[in-house]
Amino acid sequence: MKVVKIRNFEVGEGKPCFIIAEIGINHNGSVELAKKMIDIAVTTGCDAVKFQKRTVDVVYTKEELAKERKSVFGTTNGDLKRGLEFGKKEYKEIDKYCKEKGIMWFASCWDEQAVDFIDEFNPPCYKIASASLTDDNLLKYTKTKGKPIILSTGMSTMEQIKHAVSVLGEDNLVLMHCTSTYPSNADEMNLSVIQTLKNEFSCPIGYSGHERGVTPSILAVALGACAVERHITTDRTNWGSDQAASLEMAGLYHMIRDIRQTPMVLGDGKKVVYTRELPIIEKLRRVK
Repeated sequence: MKVVKIRNFEVGEGKPCFIIAEIGINHNGSVELAKKMIDIAVTTGCDAVKFQKRTVDVVYTKEELAKERKSVFGTTNGDLKRGLEFGKKEYKEIDKYCKEKGIMWFASCWDEQAVDFIDEFNPPCYKIASASLTDDNLLKYTKTKGKPIILSTGMSTMEQIKHAVSVLGEDNLVLMHCTSTYPSNADEMNLSVIQTLKNEFSCPIGYSGHERGVTPSILAVALGACAVERHITTDRTNWGSDQAASLEMAGLYHMIRDIRQTPMVLGDGKKVVYTRELPIIEKLRRVK
């Protein structure tokens, strides 16, 4: 299996799991709230944080933006989408803060202008969201930047995934098994797809989860996921569409702790008698 290098981090089989804290739009338009989530990611030991970047008038139709939708930003869907979108000033502040904290950051870019916008910050990689998997033009344009690409596969068939991989190529690509429901139910996660993707492709396979809790993310690593992405928040009761499928600091800490221990827990498959078992043999076994 190929190994993908994201700055100094190698993503692939036998390497430490690459853990991404997805801030996304959970900052609710506040840089200060975004900084608090960056702090959570740093404190718990995440390897990177991720945002989302859209050129609102390109990604959404006029009709979609005009729909009535009440929020703190106004009365239409357009008011909400524009209110959640950080501009150059905000991302300069985020870039500076992440450098101070020593953590990588990048973004899911939903259109070509967004790719150019984020490219000005020299990101370590690009993320392509599940919703964009069938957007060949965006895939091709993102590839021109020459950076590693992480591609989520939610709401996609195997045929669509194969086509996207054929567009991007398997070099410098990490595929993420994903189910695009927020939050995902147990019968929607289908973690066995991780092995299906490993059998089909030679690039590293990861997992982007939207479940409640942390168990599926840990199981994903046990099944071979080389990277894990989870939405994070300061408070799951905050307003916003992704908050309920996000982890607060305590949940994120426990997930990362258990993911880091997973390779040790799985072991090497060789049955041995451990030194600490020897006194138990002496104490309990009649026939030695």
